[in-house]
Formats: sequence, C-alpha cells, structure tokens
Amino acid sequence: MIIGTLLNIEHTRPGERQPTEYYSKVIEDNEEFIYIDYPVNKKTNKTAFLPIGAIFSITYMTKDETIYHFKSELIDRVKMNVPALAIRKPDKSHEKIQRRQFVRIETAIDVAIHPLDNSFIPFTTVTRDISGGGISIILPDHITWGEDKEVDVWLAFGEYTGKMRYLNMRAKTVFVKKEKSTVKIGSFQFTTITKHDQQHIIRYCFEKQRERRKKEISV
Repeated sequence: MIIGTLLNIEHTRPGERQPTEYYSKVIEDNEEFIYIDYPVNKKTNKTAFLPIGAIFSITYMTKDETIYHFKSELIDRVKMNVPALAIRKPDKSHEKIQRRQFVRIETAIDVAIHPLDNSFIPFTTVTRDISGGGISIILPDHITWGEDKEVDVWLAFGEYTGKMRYLNMRAKTVFVKKEKSTVKIGSFQFTTITKHDQQHIIRYCFEKQRERRKKEISV
C-alpha cells in the first residue's frame, strides 16, 4: 500500500444491520499505523466523524490492479498537514478480495442487451450501477424478465486515459424491481467474463471514485 492509495471503507454503527460505506486515502504510514484522511460518506458526500475504537472493513487496489481486503481499527485522531486518522496497519495475512466483495458505484454507462433465446428484441439502455461482479440497468417496461435469465451484455465506457473500452460478457438476472418513479431496474450478475475485462471494470470503478473524491476536496 502506497501514499495516495484510495480506500473503500465499511463501518457498521451500533444498532445498525447494514454497514455504511465511505471512501478515504492513505496520507502516511509507519511500521504500526496507516494515516488516512477523514472518510467521506459515499451517499451523502459528507465527512464522517467516527469514534475511536471503530472497526473498519477496508478494500483497496494495488498498481497491478489486485484488490485486497482487511479489517482495521480507528486508533487516534492526529494533526498532520491536514486532519487525519490513525488506523491499525494490517499484517501480511490480509487477503485478496472475493468476487462478492467488489466495489459497486452508481454510474450511467451505455449498455446493449441481447437475448440468448430470441425471447426479445435486443435493446440499448444505461446502467444504474456497476461492479466487477455485475450491473444494474434500466429495463424497458414491456419486456418480462424471469430469475436466472441469461443474456449477452455489451458495455461501452470511457476510461480515465480517454480511451473507449468495449466489453462483452454474459450475465444472469438476479432480480427485477420497480422504483417509486415506476422505472424498472434489473440487477444482473456476470456469469462469463474474462479476468482482463473484469479488471477494466474494477479500474473504472476505482477511477470514478477517485474523481468524486477530488471534486469533494476542491469544494
């Protein structure tokens, strides 16, 4: 882990069932601690003030695009060039992240959906969110979907380098729901995807988070 590494943090407050998600970055480290800037809530984009002793679940990406996960604890608040938090450094046993733990971001990416069984006419739409493990998309209202329905997915998105990336994979329906606005949302899990393509999606997600973090700092 190097200075400037983007961290994705989950913390479950007392009495809450689901963790709250934050992002932060590494400012400095030593043999015992990692110093990070104050986490920002992903949903509200507000700086979070967490209690000493809070337990974190943290994921981050290395330069070779490997994702790691570890547990840590908030040890102290410190004054550096900017206010920072000292968290306990992971030992060498921290693990590579599992598929179900991929970071998911809300973003609109152009996507084309093709059937495998000619049950509907191919259509284009946009994603609601995406991760290395799957996507949620806005579905046409007239198409009926069943669980485990498998489709061909084509994604087109611009990378941080400015290059357009076109990916193709297969995915199956996890669930379909209608939101209050009557928009139909379909959630899909990737069933066939190359590691190379998956890493492009993971990198895209991390770069999007980095962009949002920079905007937050500049405000």
